[in-house]
Amino acid sequence: MASSGLPSRHPAQGFNASQQLIKSDRGSMLTMSDDNVMMKQIVGTHAPDGREVDVKPLLHLVEDILKRATQQIDTSLTTSQAHAELEDKTHQVNFVSMLDALSYTIDRISCEIAYKALSGTDAHATTVSLFNMLTSYSWDAKLVLTLAAFALNYGEFWLLAQIYSSNDLAKSMAILRQLPSIMEHSGPLKPRFDAINNLIKVMMDVARCVVEFKDLPPAYISNEVPALSTAMAHIPTAVYWTMRSVVACAAQITSLTTLGHEFSISTTVAWELSTLAHKLSNILDHLRKQLDTCYQYIDEKRNVESFQMLKDLFEMIHIDNMKVLKALIYAKDDIQPLIDGSSKKRVHLDVLRRKNVLLLISGLDMSTDELSILEQIYNESRHHGPRLDSQYEVVWVPIVDRSVQWSDPMKGKFESMQSSMPWFTVYHPSLIEKAVMRFIKEVWHFRNKPILVVLDPQGKVVCPNALHMMWIWGSNAFPFTSLREESLWKDETWRLELLVDGIDPAILNWIKEGKYIFMYGGEDDEWVRKFTNTARAVAQAARIPLEMVYVGKSSKREKIRRVIATITVEKLSYVWQDLTMIWFFWTRLESMLYSKIQLGKLDDHDPMMQEIKKLLSYDREGGWAVLSNGSNVVVNGHKTTALQTLLEYDLWKEQVPVKGFDLAYRDHQGRIHDISRPCCRFDFPMTTGRIPETMKCPECNSTMEKFSTFLCCHDEVIPDALFK
Repeated sequence: MASSGLPSRHPAQGFNASQQLIKSDRGSMLTMSDDNVMMKQIVGTHAPDGREVDVKPLLHLVEDILKRATQQIDTSLTTSQAHAELEDKTHQVNFVSMLDALSYTIDRISCEIAYKALSGTDAHATTVSLFNMLTSYSWDAKLVLTLAAFALNYGEFWLLAQIYSSNDLAKSMAILRQLPSIMEHSGPLKPRFDAINNLIKVMMDVARCVVEFKDLPPAYISNEVPALSTAMAHIPTAVYWTMRSVVACAAQITSLTTLGHEFSISTTVAWELSTLAHKLSNILDHLRKQLDTCYQYIDEKRNVESFQMLKDLFEMIHIDNMKVLKALIYAKDDIQPLIDGSSKKRVHLDVLRRKNVLLLISGLDMSTDELSILEQIYNESRHHGPRLDSQYEVVWVPIVDRSVQWSDPMKGKFESMQSSMPWFTVYHPSLIEKAVMRFIKEVWHFRNKPILVVLDPQGKVVCPNALHMMWIWGSNAFPFTSLREESLWKDETWRLELLVDGIDPAILNWIKEGKYIFMYGGEDDEWVRKFTNTARAVAQAARIPLEMVYVGKSSKREKIRRVIATITVEKLSYVWQDLTMIWFFWTRLESMLYSKIQLGKLDDHDPMMQEIKKLLSYDREGGWAVLSNGSNVVVNGHKTTALQTLLEYDLWKEQVPVKGFDLAYRDHQGRIHDISRPCCRFDFPMTTGRIPETMKCPECNSTMEKFSTFLCCHDEVIPDALFK
């Protein structure tokens, strides 16, 4: 076999040197158990001169060499994207000049490792000699320069191995390196290369981790942060053991090229490589945990900064809404962050420039009732002509908890909601930054229940939640500002149209015909039966035209269905069969309350508001009935007083010809009510954005007591599977 021209060519001499290397290295790993003593020696060699070396481009080059060198083991490691990035980096002028400055050092390290391996020097001593050569460099530079020196030799070895069969120059060089013989026996040598490649992978992972620590932004983190100070204290150890692993890998390649394939891997060598890999893996795990903690700390600092910037942004005056929308939805111009609901195509934020923008903010649990009614109002506004159509747009902003892993059911739910919406939607929930979610929750009081924040053409918030306005007045509330909300309330009166709006044309026809109307609700079918039968009998006795309509309850859908079935079968009264109509009726009533809360006028001694509060309270306490004479609401009473008033008709029937049926009924119910006043109760879900600190009773005007309640209505539970 021809020699390669390197020192120590005699096989016996080379074998003895290699055995000496193994024995001395094993001994050092076993006897130098006191890492503190060893690391004091290493840290003692560290005397950086202050020069900064950007080692990332060099590390990318090393990665590329080692990945391509080991591609016969794992071809998936090399990607065209990484290669393109490498080419871009390696052609930069700064990188080329850096290589000019460092190539001598890299060559020296390479020669030092090869010489010490051939002479059988102790691995620890070899590693220390490398540290002495690199004394003026930072820890990350020491590590990357050593890896570059190793990549130079290892890459040359595998380059010749890969091309010697098709290149005459490479063939001659390969013969000097004994490569043809080694490749012919690659099968038995595979465990050795596997062990080396496994160790190289861990070495590169540690190097990347160390460099990441160096790149942490000092504006957001300092050594005073425990995670960073802990990591920085461990980095010298990580660098030492990685460089020592480089020495071990280089020794294996040197033994092959000097002794040939006959020098097969021994149990001792396998133990050395696996022990180093295990030790480096433990070091890497520790560093990664600290790095993750550092990134979390930086994210929190950045989120705080972004949150404050958002708050400041909304205090400024802008010429249009683009800065605000970019800050809320997506700041860059590299992608189209919106989906156009009409065309289902992706679009840029520019489509919203200088328009009134209604941000529909919700989770993935927005009900189909809410979506269908909102869509109906939206489509109706589009039919009013170009005036409204061109002046406001709706954008759905989905808020998804980042701590919950994005799953296929969540993806399906999101895509289903997105495809059903006719307005603009954010392309994906991940576009919404953490700071934006915090701003939406803390400043705009989002608590999972949908809100509709209105921005004017300059991006100023003109209404913190127009959803209440939308439910009550629909597109008539345009431009959905708080000023418009106050104006609409000033024009309202306590009348039946306010309660039913355009939900049911039949009721509007009864109003036009001047009929008496009992609108009632509750969940007790026995009370419903008694009330409707008694009311019908009283109407016949008083000879008045009376209509009755059952409008359900704000919750407990299954019980409502049973009551509807009873009313329908027994033909007790007119009833809303569509549960969406019932949902909308109660949502509008609750919206009236929330609208007043938002305007800060909940307890303004407004008679109309007192009646709305009574109705909501009676609903919580079991049932109610409202009597109107055409449009005029006469009386609003709890179910017990309403039924008792009808049952005692004989006591007040003499007043009907004098006062009229409506006033006679109202006066008698008032007397009963004064004797037995039911409790008033209001429930505010914690998901409601704005909950009043105090509230006046609509009956006696006293300050109400405040309780915390846990409630489950079973039939309204959303399956957990949707959010797993």
